[in-house]
Parts: sequence; C-alpha cells; structure tokens
Amino acid sequence: MTLRLGDVAPDFEQDSSIGKLKFYDWAGDSWVVLFSHPADFTPVCTTELGLTAKLKPAFDKRNVKAIALSVDPADKHVSWIKDIEETQSTVVGFPILADMDKKVSALYDMIHPNQSETMTVRSLFVIDPKKKVRLMITYPMSTGRNFDEVLRVLDALQLTDAHTVATPGNWKDGDDVIIPLTVQDPEVLKQKYPKGFKSPKPYLRITPQPNK
Repeated sequence: MTLRLGDVAPDFEQDSSIGKLKFYDWAGDSWVVLFSHPADFTPVCTTELGLTAKLKPAFDKRNVKAIALSVDPADKHVSWIKDIEETQSTVVGFPILADMDKKVSALYDMIHPNQSETMTVRSLFVIDPKKKVRLMITYPMSTGRNFDEVLRVLDALQLTDAHTVATPGNWKDGDDVIIPLTVQDPEVLKQKYPKGFKSPKPYLRITPQPNK
C-alpha cells in the first residue's frame, strides 16, 4: 500500500510495550508522530527513542503524541526501554508497537526490500487530529533523524492550518511568513494581514507571523 500526503492514515490494532493498542482510540484528537526503527537494542535507534522521550514537553505543548514501531516483540521492547532510559537519561513515556506480523509496516509501507527484506526503515509520519497524513520522511537505516525538523514542521503545519499563510525555506517559529497567491483581493489582504507586508515581487509577499 502506498500512502500519500492528505490520505487518511490507516487504523490498526497491534500489540505494544503498553499492551494491545487501537490506534485511532489511542490517538484521540491529538496530532501523532508515528515512526519506525529497524530493530531494538541497536545504537542509532537507542539515541532516537531517547531524543523522542526528551521531547515530551515540546510535544505536549503542540498536542502531539509519539508512537514508535519495530518488528520486534513487546517483551523485547520493554527490556530495551530500560537501556534507553539508562543510557539516554530520560523516561520513555510513549508506546512502541510490536509489529511482529508486519501488519502495520505493510499498511504504512515501512519495509523497503532494497534496504532490508525483514526490518523497517526509518519512516516517520505526522498525522493530524482528523487522521490525515500531513508529512512523510524516510531516512536510511544508517542515518538518525533530525527531531528539530519534526518540531519545525509541526509548528509550520499548525500555523498554516490556523492562518492563511505559507512558510518559506528554513522557516522557524517567529520568522516572517508568506502570503499565498490565492489571496489577491485588497480588502481581504488588509483584513487577514493587519501587520502589512513587503512585496519585493508581485508573487512574493512577506508578512510577520500572524500569531506573534
């Protein structure tokens, strides 16, 4: 199955480090960061899950829940969590799916045969409260993820959902934003962007971030 941006994220029921988990019920009305890792008790994955655990305050602020996945069994996840907490000086407060039958991996196309026939690559999905897929990032097994980028995109998605703006390259929370080309009416421009805007080109209109 191939997922695309804007698709409804597949629901599922699967075993996990906290017991049987029904995805939609667990997600509720939160945003979700669902990410896979190749295997438990591996070095890069240990650092990634440690970083995710440390981001809990930042995720809570954004109404985001994290959930990890590998094809290892739940009891192995529980044992590995102890190592993560010890070596990364954190508490793992999110579930790890035990996708032994690869059901969820298949739904989310997490196994790339030219990388590995059996293990999931480093796939990451951002799913909004309406269960729509809003971001997909896939890293090779040898490269750990940049979780600062995950936070940056969450900020951008939530900002652009709330306001009629787009974010420029390398945008970070607090930076100027862009007025979409779909907004042309002068009265609407005054109403939506009371802080005004600069327009170095007719198609490039830059305005301060509206919620700052």
